[in-house]
Amino acid sequence: MAKQIQAIRGMNDILPSQSPLWQKVEAVLRSSVSAYGYSEIRTPIVESTDLFKRSIGEVTDIVEKEMYTFDDRNGDSLTLRPEGTASTVRAGNEHGLLYNQEQRLWYTGPMFRHERPQKGRYRQFHQFGVEVYGIATADIDAEVLMLSARLWEELGISEHVTLELNTLGDSEERAAYRDALIAFLELHKDKLDEDSQRRMYTNPLRVLDSKNSDVQALLADAPALMDYLGEDSKGHFSQLCELLDAVGIQYTINPRLVRGLDYYNRTVFEWVTSSLGAQGTVLAGGRYDGLVGQLGGKDTPAVGFAMGLERIVLLLETLELTQDVRGPVDVYVTAMGDSCKVEAIKIAQSIRQALPELRVMSHCGGGNFKKQMKRADKSGAAVALIIGENELAANQVAVKHLRNNIEQELVAREELTATLAKLI
Repeated sequence: MAKQIQAIRGMNDILPSQSPLWQKVEAVLRSSVSAYGYSEIRTPIVESTDLFKRSIGEVTDIVEKEMYTFDDRNGDSLTLRPEGTASTVRAGNEHGLLYNQEQRLWYTGPMFRHERPQKGRYRQFHQFGVEVYGIATADIDAEVLMLSARLWEELGISEHVTLELNTLGDSEERAAYRDALIAFLELHKDKLDEDSQRRMYTNPLRVLDSKNSDVQALLADAPALMDYLGEDSKGHFSQLCELLDAVGIQYTINPRLVRGLDYYNRTVFEWVTSSLGAQGTVLAGGRYDGLVGQLGGKDTPAVGFAMGLERIVLLLETLELTQDVRGPVDVYVTAMGDSCKVEAIKIAQSIRQALPELRVMSHCGGGNFKKQMKRADKSGAAVALIIGENELAANQVAVKHLRNNIEQELVAREELTATLAKLI
């Protein structure tokens, strides 16, 4: 017997029993961005490796350790995309969508990072993101945060997530702060863990985000980024906070929040939860005004966010908020006897045409009444339609309720559509 082939570690199948919950989450995301007037963009899974080196930063963990990179037959270095923003900017530049224009875009699809697989974090993961280009003012920062808050409301998890905000200032301000932070860290280098020592010169702001409690205690005396910001940066952040206050979105200002990608400036944010243990961030983003120019376009202000769908699904499961997820079938049609098969198929097809939102499955493969009812129950359908010789003779269909304690009823063929419409 040939050896059975299994999925690659960290790249998981989404099984039929799991897909209805995924479909619910995806439907909420699509309807929410549509309500705000955002348009979908779809980019390739494989991009030039230079795209991510130039956007994410060559000294980040993603580029140094996590990217799936390979040479194709032409010798070009290609990479499976580890995130969606860089690809969206590349597409916008290439197709002339960004310069002197406003674009409100969203995307979804698989991303790839070679990390140690754990619950809520996988090597192939699915991301949903929003990107806005051409608007420099704080009101658009507020809009993307209002949009993200709407997602939680629609998914029923608003009480389980909290918003953390910070500002990184502009590049010149951040450079001055970077020098001051390095000087502080050098004085305490012997107290830093190995990871913080490695980042001290290459990406010192990431030390602020260290998960080491000893490092965090040391940082209590570190210089504060806010002290290095100019009036424009402070004003932008103040306006954002005022707008969030005006619409009732609660937040916490976290001066240690920096984000892991080099391209962020000014506003950064994370939605976090305490319900998933260490994997607490469920959505993150911010402003990245320099990235379009960095990737060859004209300087264009931009802001956006991304969320991992695996963590959202896991959060809904953890909170036991999956009860209202519809299964794949609403109505299961059975035929009792070979003489009824043709009529059963005709009835099933007429229901699909009259009620296209109803999911109708026809029993195939024969079998006695018990077998067909067992299949009907396993399908998850709300009702089974039983079509036998007696029902055909009387121009009726027997409707058996599978999920509710309602007696089986006989329904005239001409009234069947109206009866089933009540299920939708």
